[in-house]
Amino acid sequence: MPIVTIQVTREGNTPGTSAVTPEEKAQLIKGTSELLLKVLNKPLEATFVVIQEVEMENWGWGGLPVEEYRRQKAAKQD
Repeated sequence: MPIVTIQVTREGNTPGTSAVTPEEKAQLIKGTSELLLKVLNKPLEATFVVIQEVEMENWGWGGLPVEEYRRQKAAKQD
């Protein structure tokens, strides 16, 4: 019985959204389950997929909170 945990940031992928949509989550669950069926021959009904949304303030990159990292990276590109 595989258990797969997918962590995504809680930010929208399209303008006006602030989280992964239920439709996107359904696609992640389906695709992950089908991949385990194809690669490991694990039945769909035996595969559990957990999606965890991580608040923006709870992760970082390059030693900085992610929003500050992105600001600095954007400033360097200008």
